[in-house]
Amino acid sequence: MAKSSLTYVCQSCGATSSKWSGRCDACEAWNTIIEEQAGTPLSGARGASLPKGRATRLVGLKGENAAPPRIITGIGELDRVAGGGFVPGSGVLIGGDPGIGKSTLLLQAMAALARSGQRVVYISGEEAIAQVRLRAERLGLDDSAVLLATETNVSDIVTTLAEGAPPAVAVIDSIQTLWSPNIDAAPGTVSQLKAGSEALVRFAKQKGTAMLLVGHVTKDGQIAGPKVIEHMVDTVLYFEGDRGHQFRILRAVKNRFGPTDEIGVFEMSDGGLSEVTNPSRLFMGSGERPTPGTAVFAGMEGTRPLLIEVQALVSPSPLGTPRRTTVGWDSNRLAMILAVLEARAGVTIGTNDVYLNVAGGLKVREPAADLAVAAALLSSLTDTVIPHGTALFGEIALSGAIRPVGQTEARLKEAQKLGLKDAVIASTAEQPSVKGIRVKQLETIMDLVAWSAAQDKGSRRIA
Repeated sequence: MAKSSLTYVCQSCGATSSKWSGRCDACEAWNTIIEEQAGTPLSGARGASLPKGRATRLVGLKGENAAPPRIITGIGELDRVAGGGFVPGSGVLIGGDPGIGKSTLLLQAMAALARSGQRVVYISGEEAIAQVRLRAERLGLDDSAVLLATETNVSDIVTTLAEGAPPAVAVIDSIQTLWSPNIDAAPGTVSQLKAGSEALVRFAKQKGTAMLLVGHVTKDGQIAGPKVIEHMVDTVLYFEGDRGHQFRILRAVKNRFGPTDEIGVFEMSDGGLSEVTNPSRLFMGSGERPTPGTAVFAGMEGTRPLLIEVQALVSPSPLGTPRRTTVGWDSNRLAMILAVLEARAGVTIGTNDVYLNVAGGLKVREPAADLAVAAALLSSLTDTVIPHGTALFGEIALSGAIRPVGQTEARLKEAQKLGLKDAVIASTAEQPSVKGIRVKQLETIMDLVAWSAAQDKGSRRIA
């Protein structure tokens, strides 16, 4: 048997080296390399031959496959993000900032499942049983039959879960606190995270338990640990939002059993997290009195259409280098829109400070918001108001052309459902057939500038 030796592992990217150094050569991160005990070399290492295996039966792509069964929690927004409920035997990784509500939501979900007769287990590695019970009492969940334990040893956790009937759902809070006695490294290191995740996911596959793993998030907003953990699980969910804001957004960034980029919206209160059934009204703002610099963007989050208020402020800059501040949108995309407005439409805006905000704490990622952002910038720059009840969406190219985006009908139907009467979109070959909403089609950024100027004249006539 080969003798174990020391190796040095980067806690940021998982790269290994034979000696310690202050900076990782792979990811160039500083002070992330930690000494760990190397395991036994694989039999397939250099100079060794792999053992003879058995042949695997090959099948074609076409065939009948039944949809996987689902474990429905009864929390509609959570089930929606998971793709219709949790799949038995799947591994789910849930990440988010400290205090954002991960443990609260999972405790609510486990209580709902326990009340429906499911056997569920909640294992905490960060809090004592008394702390979990206090939270359950505060949320009014202490009467549910959730099984609690506090443990950080992976072997003990697997043995506990294997006793009796396997649970339908098990929560591990959190994966960074676990340690395996077979790994000579501190909890939270790359080796421990890999070993703990692999053991728990293997148990889930063998016993049919839906394994929910809670993960810490770094200052960059990524789940702490190597990316291999996200590859090992079937679903990765992120909690977004500000601790000072009452609204929380749960987003699916990976899902082998459902759509990605699906979101669920929750509101934090004294009674825990409650569902927001109509998030479009939340992200549209108050809507009482239109002001310069605001535009309503008809966006898509997964399969859900949302109306989102985009707010822009353009003001003269006293600085030699004007400020560009964005909240909820890509700052590089804002710089591109500003450049297109100047180069293709002759709009002088570069000497001003520009601030852009997405209402409600949502993070918009799709380029379809370009048209709404450009309209909000022009509205703030000229101190004009975009007509109330107008939705905008479309992608702006570097040439100044406005390109159509997908799911136009769904976006327009959401706008019409919430009482909007007009929509400004990219020019398309076919006229949208949504009744009750007037559609204005634009081809270039110059058309948007002309449309904005027409709104300026109209508002002056009204004044």
